[in-house]
Amino acid sequence: MTTADMHALTGAYAVHALHGEERGAFERHLAVCDGCKQEVAEFTATAGRLALASTVRTRPVMREKVLQRITAVRQVSPGAAPLERVRRGALRGGVRLPRWALAASVAAAAAFGGTAVWQYERAQDARHEAAQAQRHAEDLAGVLAAPDAKSRSAKVAGGAGTLVVSASRDRAVFVASTMPAPPRGKVYQLWFADGGKMRSAGLMDPDRSSQAVLMQGAVDGASGIGITVEPAGGSKQPTSTPVALLGVPT
Repeated sequence: MTTADMHALTGAYAVHALHGEERGAFERHLAVCDGCKQEVAEFTATAGRLALASTVRTRPVMREKVLQRITAVRQVSPGAAPLERVRRGALRGGVRLPRWALAASVAAAAAFGGTAVWQYERAQDARHEAAQAQRHAEDLAGVLAAPDAKSRSAKVAGGAGTLVVSASRDRAVFVASTMPAPPRGKVYQLWFADGGKMRSAGLMDPDRSSQAVLMQGAVDGASGIGITVEPAGGSKQPTSTPVALLGVPT
């Protein structure tokens, strides 16, 4: 299965439609693809909102009927053993419900209850991730559209790159265009240059040749940025010669 095929499975994964080897392969891809992580989070949050939109509120008259019937239902004697009481209630035509069937019923009820809790927690996580993705997109757009935004462009590793900085927001965005993919198992890492020291500013998506990256952290007086090729996951300090150096536009 190609990387393009994997990118097309985000919706199916979000609604639990992938199984077996296909699900395992996609989850391995998801662990290293930030774009797919964002899409899965958004799809899952949307599915959760659709489920909430279809919820029907119980009519008040239904509640009243239930409360009235509770007072008329005879309680089972507390002296009877719980299992025996269930089995007596399950008699149909003199046939007792087998013990394994009772156990299966209890297990199924527990499983469905656990599934509901799991789905709720997943929906909550997805909403949180979707909210984070939305804030990230808003911050990125805010820098690019800031009235005081200034830019500087340069050739980067056979492609092109533009650094956009907003002094009022104290943030920077790096826009890459047709950059070649890094070597297998490697990733482009962005750095702020602070007085001769390099401060990590995040990773680029190795599967995208053109992208806009909101650099992590404030510009905070940095004189420029650098881009290096690092092991997947990034490094605490640069381990290779920069493929590009750009001064912060003033």
